[in-house]
Amino acid sequence: MNIALTAFTSRGAELAGRLAKALTEDGHSCALWVPERLAPETGLPGYRSLGPWTGERFADSDALLFVGASGIAVRAIAPYVRDKFTDPAVVSVDETGRFAVPLLSGHVGGANDLARLVARRTGGTAAVSTATDVNGRFAVDQWAREQGFFLDGREWAKRVSAALLAGISVGVESDFPIQGPLPQGVVEGPAEAGIALTLDPEKRPFPHTVRLIPPVLHLGIGCRRGTPAATIAKAVEGVFRSRHLSLKGVAAVCSIGLKKDEAGLLAFCQGLGLPLTTYSAGELSAVPGDFTPSPFVHGVTGVDNVCERAAVRRGGSLIVPKQAGEGVTVAVSQVPLTIRFSEKGD
Repeated sequence: MNIALTAFTSRGAELAGRLAKALTEDGHSCALWVPERLAPETGLPGYRSLGPWTGERFADSDALLFVGASGIAVRAIAPYVRDKFTDPAVVSVDETGRFAVPLLSGHVGGANDLARLVARRTGGTAAVSTATDVNGRFAVDQWAREQGFFLDGREWAKRVSAALLAGISVGVESDFPIQGPLPQGVVEGPAEAGIALTLDPEKRPFPHTVRLIPPVLHLGIGCRRGTPAATIAKAVEGVFRSRHLSLKGVAAVCSIGLKKDEAGLLAFCQGLGLPLTTYSAGELSAVPGDFTPSPFVHGVTGVDNVCERAAVRRGGSLIVPKQAGEGVTVAVSQVPLTIRFSEKGD
């Protein structure tokens, strides 16, 4: 998590510094700023006005951690608050470290977990107030974030949480094996509202369905030199649509090393928010399995198949063999997944 910290007093800056160091040790990326007046004595970068600084951090950070009065933090973030599914996590902790208060995006953004982490580091208390937490109920949005699953169906997620809080059972249907107990109030079977663990973007087993899409697909791509990103996107989207697969399930895009600088392919990957992973012809040739051979591709690249071999090289079994059109080849592999509601993601 990319965390931006600030404090409003010298004492607060000392705590913020300790927290930045501790959170970095926990694997987070931290950057600390202070008001301009505190910059000389602290040696930290300073900002002239809290409001603009907050707006910039809303745009480039996963979380904001304010050390000082919660009221100051609330007024600072107010102009920038939009949506709990897109807003960063915001936590305020007093300068003695007694209370860490998640102010915004408690579940989806991870503010509740960040507040708990801060409280553990300071010896204080995390003042978590979200209803599912204080009532000990399953929070589908938080669980999805912990697993790294894409949540499709924001409004229905609210219905699921409301049902659980009211003591009404919600359903679950999974295209993947489930191991271990289900959360309290979650049942396998018919229900008005429920959760579908699936790669199918149209699956709707309940009248009010929240789809949770796990990133278990590896997309292998081959293309002619100079193929535009729009052409690649059209080919991929057509394959995924015909196979009832969601692009939100893609964890990696893979190809041969010859394509590492292919502008259209790189632009396509940027649109998905994923890097391009490439392998040498030797690495692809060494992948075991039966693949669709092409003498032409072998003559150009040194390997008989790029898209299938690249997808499987990244991991998993081939579920969509080579599909070709408009100078683009597409294949998809899938890694196995077992659902365990009792475990957090890595």
